[in-house]
Amino acid sequence: MTTSSRLPRQQRKAAYNADLFERRRRMAVPLSRELRRRYGRRRIPVRKGDTVRILSGSYVGREERVAKVNLDTYSLTLDNVTGKTGDQKLKPLPIRPSHLLLTKLNLSDPWRRRILKVETAPTDEEEAETAAPPAAETPTASASTEKVSAEPKEPAPKRARAKPKEPA
Repeated sequence: MTTSSRLPRQQRKAAYNADLFERRRRMAVPLSRELRRRYGRRRIPVRKGDTVRILSGSYVGREERVAKVNLDTYSLTLDNVTGKTGDQKLKPLPIRPSHLLLTKLNLSDPWRRRILKVETAPTDEEEAETAAPPAAETPTASASTEKVSAEPKEPAPKRARAKPKEPA
């Protein structure tokens, strides 16, 4: 839910009632100058596995990897960024994306590589470390028969949606 209102209550309502794609867009973090030049974008939605620099708070200046992205509360948890609870236990400290700057991207997702127009897999050792290893293909009987036949497969017919039951 987007709003053009300047009223704080309308802004809060829009944030609470936002769809998932809008929440993801609101979780965008600015890129560092180097990444900005390389990809030609100013900001991008943050993902698990990205490395960010903290710009404000008691952990200012530290670079940590994103451990979890919480779209419900618009917050992130980072590795090695913790706070103490009342009984002196360490707990992950949630951080808002406005206090962060992206320094290294997790390019394991093909969708993200397509959006950033990256043709190949990451070459940097640390970026390659965060990338998921490619799945090993196992030859199957159906795969070998598909290679032999030169005819293109027709798509499966679409199923009709089930109609919702009316209340009695």
